[in-house]
Amino acid sequence: MITGFTTSIQRCNGVDIAVHRAGKGTPLLLLHGYPQNHMCWELVAPQLALNHDVIIPDLRGYGASSAPANDAGNTTYSKRNMAQDMADLLTALGIARADVLGHDRGARVSYRLALDHPDRLGKLGIIEIVPTGDFWASWTADLAMAAYHWTFLAQPAPMPERMISSDPDAYVDWTLTQWTLSHSLDTFSPEALESYRAQARDPARIHAMCSDYRAGASFDRALDLQDQAEGKRIAAHIRFLYGAHGFPAKSGNAAELWRGWADHVEASVCESGHFVMEENPQAVLDAFVPFFAE
Repeated sequence: MITGFTTSIQRCNGVDIAVHRAGKGTPLLLLHGYPQNHMCWELVAPQLALNHDVIIPDLRGYGASSAPANDAGNTTYSKRNMAQDMADLLTALGIARADVLGHDRGARVSYRLALDHPDRLGKLGIIEIVPTGDFWASWTADLAMAAYHWTFLAQPAPMPERMISSDPDAYVDWTLTQWTLSHSLDTFSPEALESYRAQARDPARIHAMCSDYRAGASFDRALDLQDQAEGKRIAAHIRFLYGAHGFPAKSGNAAELWRGWADHVEASVCESGHFVMEENPQAVLDAFVPFFAE
């Protein structure tokens, strides 16, 4: 648990979503990425809770939330379905509208929430991604080597599940180490690190995480391309932060990719690898405390 936060389980869109909550003020939904869970916010959430009602769910398939089996069309873990989870969560909590801040896979859920449920979202914070369709289109040999997991995890079940399950702790440790600027597990608290390892020891959650990427390679990508072709835009104001040594930095002009989706985009880069909230929490607070306070 994150210090000072309470926990509950909310039934949303047919699954149980584990929720961590603290603070008062404007609702602020924090959405984690892969291979993490709510614990990735532990260094910044208490500070954000000084002025916000901070709500931190585990996305379906992660943490203590439900991990249903995937479907043939890769929609179970599509960002559209996961965004519906979040819209239903806000309804279950009696919240009409919230600001949203997402990292990695959670940022993909966040911008899909902005596209599919614009009335439920105020401001949109994005950490360390560019839109799914644009990311696929930007692949070079160097980016393919860095982001190999996008193709590995998306392979048909059960091949990647079996490979990860052979030594899940080692797989998680290697992934976390490779994506940090310091290439060290010292970036993560012992409690957070154990929570990331523990969920990877559960075969259902390994399947869920792989299925998350299967959706990204198929349903999510196709939906992005369709939205772009139809000229669909994000109405929310976007604050985008990425690490100088993370994935968006390798994908071309990351800020301009977001400006292809929204009229109001403010962007900045900080000294970090992929796990910005844990590697450089002050940069996250500097970027988003003023943004959500306006």
